Amino acid sequence: MNDEPIRVILADDHTVVRAGIRQILEYAGDIQVIAEAENGEEVVALIRQSHPDVAVLDIQMPKVNGIEATRRVRAEFKDIGVLILTAYNDDPYIAAVMQSGANGYVLKTASPEELIQAVRDVNEGKTVLNAEIARKLVAQMGGAGKFLPVDALTERELEVLQLAAKGYTNKAIGAQLNISDRTVQGHLARIFDKLQASSRTEAVMRAVSLGWIAYDLGAISE
Repeated sequence: MNDEPIRVILADDHTVVRAGIRQILEYAGDIQVIAEAENGEEVVALIRQSHPDVAVLDIQMPKVNGIEATRRVRAEFKDIGVLILTAYNDDPYIAAVMQSGANGYVLKTASPEELIQAVRDVNEGKTVLNAEIARKLVAQMGGAGKFLPVDALTERELEVLQLAAKGYTNKAIGAQLNISDRTVQGHLARIFDKLQASSRTEAVMRAVSLGWIAYDLGAISE
């Protein structure tokens, strides 16, 4: 078991909000806030310097917003978890966050316990979605029609995506299916291409909207 704390960088343009989030996270005991930023430009620089395990970002920030900051981080660092923590649940924000490559989207109405668990889950490579956000994503993808895939997923691809929907990491998916991490990555790449998705969250939600896999939206704390 890893006894090292989860190293987190916070970004929010309100000092009092950052103080509250820091207090909640550090109360958990296994999370350490190593730096804070008040805008997206600053947080990207801090991430490059400190290479945290998880970045917790607001959407609306000066200079560079949380969505663009996520794109920049994801382009440089595949292994850093990005959790969007925001008051905004509007459809355009949700779509943009998912396309940016964020690992999770949690509203500021979440309880302290939900926020702490969200950071832990993102650190483990899981997708984290507030239940309300997940429902909105399914509704968006199911109603648009323009994202219908050209090719159906194979049986193995469906197995991989169903395990991804349950929060399994690539390594755990490989162990479940007796295949290598690299093979899992290959399956996910093909899944993303077929479903026109840029992240596993997008792929899962699109497959749910098409009725291809099951996902208990009422049980999502992620």
